[in-house]
Amino acid sequence: MPGHFEPLPGGGAAVALDDVEISIIRSLAVQLLELIGPGPAEDVSDDPLAELFAEGPSEPPSDPVLRRLFPDAYSDPEDVPTSPEQAEEQRAYSSEFRRFTENDLRAGKRESALAVIRSLDSLTPAGDGGAVLKLSHEESRQWLGTLNDLRLAIGSRLDVIDEEDTDLLYRLPDEDPRKPMVMAYLWLGGLQETLVSTLMP
Repeated sequence: MPGHFEPLPGGGAAVALDDVEISIIRSLAVQLLELIGPGPAEDVSDDPLAELFAEGPSEPPSDPVLRRLFPDAYSDPEDVPTSPEQAEEQRAYSSEFRRFTENDLRAGKRESALAVIRSLDSLTPAGDGGAVLKLSHEESRQWLGTLNDLRLAIGSRLDVIDEEDTDLLYRLPDEDPRKPMVMAYLWLGGLQETLVSTLMP
């Protein structure tokens, strides 16, 4: 899928998408929303500070994709704890950090994914069946965040850890059942890379 973002005069970005590409991105963004889950229930007390002080989970998610989207803040794979005490300290710091940040992170990812869906839904079809998506600078940043989340999610399902794993994806035979997911992963990577270039000064 050859679509790529190009900068717009005065800021923002544009990309031509065909109907299939629009459908794929929209479907993936909806799946991402379902994975992230709904926001916290409305506080019945109408206390304006309730949301500010709402606490999130303290344990990492059990789903490996969600663990990739919401990793522990204090667990660097390169930094192996030298003692059980150090490992426990890292877990405690990560737990505390997660408790006060994950709700906001989830809300931000939800907001960006919804922005992607809304921008796709507002497209006016062109005569050839596709459409040109035009994004403001802020919309471009939301798209960038969601494209990154989609690639992390798909990469997690494909067990992509580093660049070497990505190289192996190019050599998968066509009959491999993972091939459609791999094609989506690589295509989203191209979109992400060209969108990043439009945001650079």
